Amino acid sequence: MKFPILSVALLSISLASLTFAAESSAPIADINPPASATVAEGLEAFSRIFEVTSHPRCANCHVGEDNRPRWSGPSYAPFPPGQDWRYHGMNINAGDSRIGVETMPCSACHQTTPDLESKPHTPPHFGIDWQLAPAQFEWFGKSPSEICAQLKDPTRNGARDWQGLAHHLVDDAGHRGPVLWGWNPSGNREAAPYSLQQHVDDITIWGVAGQPCPAE
Repeated sequence: MKFPILSVALLSISLASLTFAAESSAPIADINPPASATVAEGLEAFSRIFEVTSHPRCANCHVGEDNRPRWSGPSYAPFPPGQDWRYHGMNINAGDSRIGVETMPCSACHQTTPDLESKPHTPPHFGIDWQLAPAQFEWFGKSPSEICAQLKDPTRNGARDWQGLAHHLVDDAGHRGPVLWGWNPSGNREAAPYSLQQHVDDITIWGVAGQPCPAE
């Protein structure tokens, strides 16, 4: 029996969706807070948290109220004199919406798909709509103490305590969102340091230690 081409295509899409749903049923990272942690251990964990949050895979879309994503990291050189970064090409501005509805939506180039693979020099994508993080989540160019203060401030972190931050990471990764993409950016892009599991572990160590922040 021959199936119409359209039916075969739809069947393939359905099977792919079922496979993705099955793969998504288990958490991508575990949340296992330690029984205790010293302030020194918390600060050590935060030093690694800062390496992640300040990395181009994270910080380039955690920008402030100018609503302009950045391009930083070795793949985007050369940079303007005196800078180690430049603004996103094509004069992109995500607007107050943070998704570009005022000018050109991010999704015009950054498609939404559970497949994280993209070729070099093509717009990357992940499983939820591409957008900038809220302006109050600004990390780009910020110091360790500034990012630490932002992460522990419920008015600037989505009303989350440290446990909420850990659950946010795991939930976003489960939807194949930007958290998971940061460690799987493909296209010869440099991944965020350590691993998603290590980052979740560091959040819990830092939290149990009382969320200590480094001095300026």
